[in-house]
Amino acid sequence: MTLRALHLAAARGDRLLFENLSFSLAPGEALHVRGANGVGKSSLLRLLAGLGEPVAGELLWQEQPLQAQRERWQRGLVYCGHQSGLKDDLSAAENLLLAARVAGAAVCAEHVVRALRATGLREGLHLPVRQLSQGQRKRVSLARLFLPARPQVLLLDEPFDALDAEAGQGLAQRLGQLVEEGALLAYTTHQAVDLPLSHHATLALAPLEQSRPAAAASAWDHWH
Repeated sequence: MTLRALHLAAARGDRLLFENLSFSLAPGEALHVRGANGVGKSSLLRLLAGLGEPVAGELLWQEQPLQAQRERWQRGLVYCGHQSGLKDDLSAAENLLLAARVAGAAVCAEHVVRALRATGLREGLHLPVRQLSQGQRKRVSLARLFLPARPQVLLLDEPFDALDAEAGQGLAQRLGQLVEEGALLAYTTHQAVDLPLSHHATLALAPLEQSRPAAAASAWDHWH
């Protein structure tokens, strides 16, 4: 069940963000992706979620190309990026019920309300999501972590940004619980967060020394 990145490179438009990036992440392990703005942290999480393809290198899950099994991979993950991924016409509660159905989890209204309140969202639970603020939408997305379903993979981009101290502490404890139960976690945060984890690594992304066109990564991968 290990996720492996081999000589990975990513670009935004014509600009290469990072290259020759290799790491592995197994169930029960967490990876904190660090770095300044613009070095590719969010792009890396999107690649891991199967929402794009690298300029060079490959991602393997269970030693097979991730893109070849993307649908099965995405069924077992919770990805929370800058975009909420919610359906605007559905309420927060309805979005969570839909997420649970996709994950194959049997949940009731009580589970949904409890999950939403765990993120600090106590009002607007039955309003259409389009009427919620960006911070409230982020909380709705994070509420999937508090449903009875047990995701295999957690990919979270700045998950603590929209939370107050109490909700942030609750999220940290929940992430620790899920990882200890066998989920693998990759996340970004600029906040000082203490996750209760026994296997916790850091991946530091740094700006490339020289700005090079994305095609340079393909050439590098071809010759090495």
